[in-house]
Amino acid sequence: MEDNVVSSVKDEALITKRRHQIIKSAIQLFKEKGFHRTTTREIAQKCGFSIGTLYEYIRTKEDVLFLVYQSIHERVYQHLHEKVDLKDVSSSNIMDTIASYYRLVDEMQDEVIILYQEIKSLHISKKEVVLQKERAMVELLTRAIYTCYDDKVSEKEATLIANNIFVQGQMWAFRRWTLQKQYTIDEYIQMQLVLFQKTIGLTTIYEEG
Repeated sequence: MEDNVVSSVKDEALITKRRHQIIKSAIQLFKEKGFHRTTTREIAQKCGFSIGTLYEYIRTKEDVLFLVYQSIHERVYQHLHEKVDLKDVSSSNIMDTIASYYRLVDEMQDEVIILYQEIKSLHISKKEVVLQKERAMVELLTRAIYTCYDDKVSEKEATLIANNIFVQGQMWAFRRWTLQKQYTIDEYIQMQLVLFQKTIGLTTIYEEG
């Protein structure tokens, strides 16, 4: 995972341990109060650190937000990377990957909302690192779709379809106020998979599991 946050500590294992604590505490506080209303002192207290100790691992509150973004994106990317089988890609593998991505978003709803509410708070250089990770996730799914369905879609169409899948997953979180009153997560996944198959031009309807 690329790291653009400076630490005065040289022990890499300790940096990893402390930053895990910082990320976990920050996510809880950002969920409750939002990024702007959360102070670095509150983050330190939540971690059980002094404010001085916190600043050994980060320089600004924006650094904390960036670490949170990195952590969330890394979790999603690793999940997709483990699911997608580019060496032997198949329609069922892609369907399983899409379904599992939607379920992951369901588990991470608050984190997804943090991502989209607070990205404007990142400096442009850090924002670009975040967007690169998003592009990598889209590219992974694009390659799988195009490899499997190159007789049905162009590479450009596969890219748009992959972007649609990511947005539809995120939509389950940031439009939960209405969608989750109308659908269960199982219904939402099944309907999105059917719509995906119709977009590709498949006639066999996949059912999860």
